[in-house]
Amino acid sequence: MRKPIMAGNWKMNCDNAEACKLACGVVENMGCPGQAEVVLGVPATALTTVVGCTKDSPVGVAAQNMFWADSGAYTGEISAAMILSTGAQWVIIGHSERRGRFGKLEDGWTDAHVAYFGDSDATVNAKTKQALRAGLKPIVCCGELLSERQAGQADAVVAAQVKAMLDGLSAEDAAKMVIAYEPVWAIGTGEVCDADEADRICGIVRATVAEMVGADVAEGMRVLYGGSVKADNVEGLMAKPNIDGGLVGGASLKVDGFVPLIQAAKASVE
Repeated sequence: MRKPIMAGNWKMNCDNAEACKLACGVVENMGCPGQAEVVLGVPATALTTVVGCTKDSPVGVAAQNMFWADSGAYTGEISAAMILSTGAQWVIIGHSERRGRFGKLEDGWTDAHVAYFGDSDATVNAKTKQALRAGLKPIVCCGELLSERQAGQADAVVAAQVKAMLDGLSAEDAAKMVIAYEPVWAIGTGEVCDADEADRICGIVRATVAEMVGADVAEGMRVLYGGSVKADNVEGLMAKPNIDGGLVGGASLKVDGFVPLIQAAKASVE
């Protein structure tokens, strides 16, 4: 049985004091997660703080992004070695808010419609390879736009993104990854993909992994769902055979929003 993961993505929220308070609150209130893993994806400025606040607990800590080079003239970026030096062991790669798939900021567009940072399938692959070389555990994201779903392209888009992230990876390295399916139209919108449909797409993720690196890796791979995961829908999602946890945004910013999700992940294997 695959060990579920409940991962929080704090995005650009929490200064160090707020990060410590939130992380300590999660640790103090989640109980023993048992057969589930808990990961907090925190801003780079808070990595060392949150690692300290979660010390001697089963909570893992993730950076929200990284660069694909060891070091160099890459102003504003952080390397895998820098992340590891904080004590963090995880990294989120290729989140839709970092992928450059929406074009330029124009009149009438809102923040929810714009990706600022230009990640492509190729850079996601490069970052994934670098993370694995360094010994970080990557959570790599994929997901379709609303326009792609409406055009009947969701399956093809997700499969292509998974193939691209796995390109050039050995089965051994791929087995160390976690993949998160996040339909872009459900991220931060309050909309959630129907549990049956989320499970179907996560099944496509798993089938694509099998095609690329083998059925054994695919069967063992943890596939998460992300996109407005909350207490009122998490049980239905966690009951599905291809969904092994969640990558959670807004609900992870409050202890009483995130802890019930941890408990649901734990209950799914009890």
